[in-house]
Amino acid sequence: MNQNILITSAGQRVSLVKAFQKEIKKLNQNNKVYTVDLNPILAPACHISDGYRTVNRVTDPNYISELINLCKELSIRLIIPTIDTELLVLAENRELFLKEGIIPIVSGLEFVKACRDKRIINQFFIENNIDIPKNLDKNNLSFPLFIKPYDGSLSKDTFLIENESDLTDYHFQNPKLMFMEYINHAQYDEYTVDTYFDKNGNLKCIVPRKRIFVRAGEVNKGVTNKNEIVDYINQRLSHIEGAVGCLTMQFFFNQESKRIIGIEINPRFGGGYPLSYLAGANYPKYLIDEYILGNSIEYFNDWEDNLLMLRYDDEVLVRNYED
Repeated sequence: MNQNILITSAGQRVSLVKAFQKEIKKLNQNNKVYTVDLNPILAPACHISDGYRTVNRVTDPNYISELINLCKELSIRLIIPTIDTELLVLAENRELFLKEGIIPIVSGLEFVKACRDKRIINQFFIENNIDIPKNLDKNNLSFPLFIKPYDGSLSKDTFLIENESDLTDYHFQNPKLMFMEYINHAQYDEYTVDTYFDKNGNLKCIVPRKRIFVRAGEVNKGVTNKNEIVDYINQRLSHIEGAVGCLTMQFFFNQESKRIIGIEINPRFGGGYPLSYLAGANYPKYLIDEYILGNSIEYFNDWEDNLLMLRYDDEVLVRNYED
C-alpha cells in the first residue's frame, strides 16, 4: 500500500514539495506527494507535485468532508498544512481524519489557538521566561513604537510609528491593534527559528536562520547560525504541550547585549524552511519516521552552520493553458 503525502495550499512551496518527494520515495518509489490549492493551475508547487486537486476555501462548510474524500481517493497518509488559516480547522477536525487512517500534522487545538492570538502567545512566552517587546499604554506613549494586530499575519496592518503625528484615529479605534516597544533593526537581528517537536511535544531540533532580506513576507536571503538562541530555546521550550512537527518561531537578537526577544510562533512549516532542510535538519524525514514508520526521533544539532541561502526566481511552464 502506498504511503502518500498531501500538502495543502501548496502555492509556491516548490522546495517543500521536492523535499517531501525525495524523502517519501526513499521508502517506495511509488509513493507520491500530492497538492491541493484554491487555484492549482496558477500554483507552481502543484505542477511540481505528483498530482493536484482543486479545493474550496478553508472557510467553506464542505471543506473538511471534501478534503477527507480527496485523501481517501489519493491514499493519503499524512497531511502537511502550510498556511495559518488551515491550522485551526484541521486541529478542530483532527479526529475525523484519524478515523480514516489519515494523520494531519497539526498541533493540538489549544496550542494552535494560542499561536493565532499574539496576546496569548505573549503570555506563553512570559510564563516560559522568554522576553517580549514591552506593551505600551495608549494613553502614555513613547516613540518610536510599533503597532500590529493580535491575530494578523503576513505583516498586514502593521505600523512603525516614529512620532505622535503618525498616529490616526484608525490606530486607536481598531480594537485588534497592539501598541508595543519598537525593536530597532539597526540594533537587533531578526531570526526565524525552525524547531521540530515530536508527537509527545518534546523538542528535537533547533535551527536559527538570520533573515537578511525578506520579500513579500518570506525570507529571500538568509543564513543559518548556531548562536545563543539555540540554548535559549532549549532551556525554556524543551517541551510544549500539544506541539507537533515543525514550529516556526520568530525572535530578535542583540549581538552586543545578548538580549533575545520572542515575537511569535507559527505551528507549521515556514516559507524559509528549505534552508534548514538543506542544512541537514530533515523534518520531512522526521515526520515520515514518526508517523509512518513508528520510529522515535533523537535530538539533532549537527546541521550546517553559516549556510547562506540566496533565492532567485525560476519558471514553471504550463502548456495549452486556457483562462
